[in-house]
Amino acid sequence: MTSPTMTPVFVVLRVGAHLLFFGLIALVLIREALAPGAHSGMVIGLSAVLLITYALGAVFARPGGPRFGRLGLWWIGALSLEWVILLWFSSEAAYLVFPLFFLYLYFFGRWWGPVAILAATAAAIFALGLHDGWSVGGVVGPLVGAGVALLIGLGTQELAREAAQREQLVRELIDARSQLAATEHEAGVLAERARLAREIHDTLAQGLSSIGMLLHAAERADPERPGVEHLRLARETAAVNLTEARRFIRELTPPQLDDDGLGGALRRLAESRWAAQGLTVQVRVSDSVTLPMHVQTALLRIAQGAIANVIQHARASSATISLATDSETLSFVVTDDGDGFDPRALETGSPSTSDSFGLHATRERVQQLGGTLSVGSAPGHGTTLTVTLPGLGAQ
Repeated sequence: MTSPTMTPVFVVLRVGAHLLFFGLIALVLIREALAPGAHSGMVIGLSAVLLITYALGAVFARPGGPRFGRLGLWWIGALSLEWVILLWFSSEAAYLVFPLFFLYLYFFGRWWGPVAILAATAAAIFALGLHDGWSVGGVVGPLVGAGVALLIGLGTQELAREAAQREQLVRELIDARSQLAATEHEAGVLAERARLAREIHDTLAQGLSSIGMLLHAAERADPERPGVEHLRLARETAAVNLTEARRFIRELTPPQLDDDGLGGALRRLAESRWAAQGLTVQVRVSDSVTLPMHVQTALLRIAQGAIANVIQHARASSATISLATDSETLSFVVTDDGDGFDPRALETGSPSTSDSFGLHATRERVQQLGGTLSVGSAPGHGTTLTVTLPGLGAQ
């Protein structure tokens, strides 16, 4: 497929090749008109046939046309045969080899194209020597033309290849940026949900719980006092609203964390999703460690991203997720026994690769928590991803 950024270049080259071919055909016809010879009629007829063949091919066998492919090869074969026949009768037809050079390189590729160019060059040199006698110019001219055509053709193909790669990188960059934006949006939504859950828990739920206990204490202190039924109704109303508040908290909490916290969510993923994908994951996260919901959510997403990379790229058989805390720091570690890689090559490589953007997204998530991320790996020795967060010791 032609790269859109290279389309103007190819259009200019294609138009230039057409003009060159028509100009050289005109040169052959003018030469025969000014100095007719014994075979002038044959030369004019063959030139007309060659011109028609070229024009038909330019229309029906053009790149992207409905029958481009085998028809194009038949066309270039017929064009070459007609040129060789014309070359037998007219030495000026040798100059038509120059536009043919580009056609050969385009149709036959970077390996067979040069072979066809050398064969056509030899035919042109032989024809010039046969008609006009052997000379340095008759040998050097076609050779220089062949060399220039090779340089231009191969250079253009290389430019097209680089342009296609560049466009692929741009597409990957756009996709990765979209994924990163979606991930950050999801993280923001989860963080806001967790914040709202904490606010409801620390204010409304706690307040309703306190009101219920106070009303219950007043009811027990004097169960026969006038208006006790109003205290009972107020206590029951507070209990109902407390139940609703707790339901809101559960709904705002990420579903994977609402039962057993981070450790339980990771174990469920290890036993279901990751095991089904052929990876054995050991989870060493204690359920007794209490962390803020937004921290649990972030660590869960980090683990999911890391294990996804392990499954897709590392060819590992097992991985371990562990969490350790002390009075000052929290350490969250994901290790695997896969192929490993060179972290420096990943950081200095193309920013559009999915691995690099995944690492970049994880690092940004860790930085938002005020922590640091380190990646230790080497080819053939697995990978260790370590997240260190300050001030999140056991609570």
